[in-house]
Amino acid sequence: MNWIYIFLGFSLLIILHEGGHFAAAKATGMRVERFFLFFGPTLWSFKRGETEYGIKTIPLGGYVKITGMNPEEEVPPEHEHRAYHKQPVWKRIVVVAAGPAVNIALAFAILFFVYFVNAQQVDQKVGEIRSGSPAAKVLQPGDRILAVDGRSYPGLEEEARLERFGKQVASHECAGKQVEGCVAATPVVLKISRDGQPRTISVRPAYDVANKRALIGFSYGSRPEDISAGTAATRAWDSVWLVTHKTASIFSRIFEAEQRKQISGIVGVSDVANQTIDVGVYPSLLLLALVSLSLGLINLLPILPLDGGHIFWALVEKLRGRPASLRVMERATVIGFALVMVLMVIGLTNDIGRIGTDAYNVR
Repeated sequence: MNWIYIFLGFSLLIILHEGGHFAAAKATGMRVERFFLFFGPTLWSFKRGETEYGIKTIPLGGYVKITGMNPEEEVPPEHEHRAYHKQPVWKRIVVVAAGPAVNIALAFAILFFVYFVNAQQVDQKVGEIRSGSPAAKVLQPGDRILAVDGRSYPGLEEEARLERFGKQVASHECAGKQVEGCVAATPVVLKISRDGQPRTISVRPAYDVANKRALIGFSYGSRPEDISAGTAATRAWDSVWLVTHKTASIFSRIFEAEQRKQISGIVGVSDVANQTIDVGVYPSLLLLALVSLSLGLINLLPILPLDGGHIFWALVEKLRGRPASLRVMERATVIGFALVMVLMVIGLTNDIGRIGTDAYNVR
């Protein structure tokens, strides 16, 4: 059943993305010939007015066909004035940007809803303990961390304090080469409260390759928090900005071995989604928001055939006073398509390499 939800979720994002293009094209007076979900042979369709709507067989996206999107396309004289390439630059940019804009707006709306309705405040109590970790030998769920190596950071907010605790643990360097599971040379001294009684315990953190630092091996718990609509909007915006910043550097990761391993494809996202659905509604909504936001942002990258590429060349046309030549556009499309394919191959390769490991374990 989970895979049906995942399929419906991805389909919803595609429909809304293409729906943004469709609505903007209609609003600016362009002629929309087709609005299809997926690619390949047609499974089902119907025509209403001048537009054909339908579903195709290969679930790899969707498309809106606007008359005159291809400058070499033969357009009937009666529709010439409504062709895409005959429209002012600003109209074309509005139509192309509308798809990603819908995805980004949807992500913000979901994040706002989750933060406002189900806000969680992290606390200093131990939540989940990773099996086989150093923490499993000395800590119990519900233990409250009071200080790390004698440092309690009383003047900081709770979230900042926990971040400092993590940095203090990470300062304990591995006794040998920094490999997975390498134990720190010196122990971390934890002051905790268990059942209302203070205790002091020592534990040697182990190096974690994925996080590139020493970890004890537990996560903090959380508690419900009442927040205002303004605070929820601020947190939603902060999340959008964080993902935007990470996405902006996506192509630089291709040239860094460690960063390249973090890129995921559709297989990885689907597997995480499958597990997240089992965790609960709110985590699933957060993942949907992340995927929607990523879809919108990646489509805004200034390379053809992505939406951002069309926006980029429309702006070039505006600055030059005339459109770029078809030869230049064709070369740009080939280069852009190659970059997109490289990303897809890297993501798929990483996904295959993670099969059978706990890399996608979100439980």
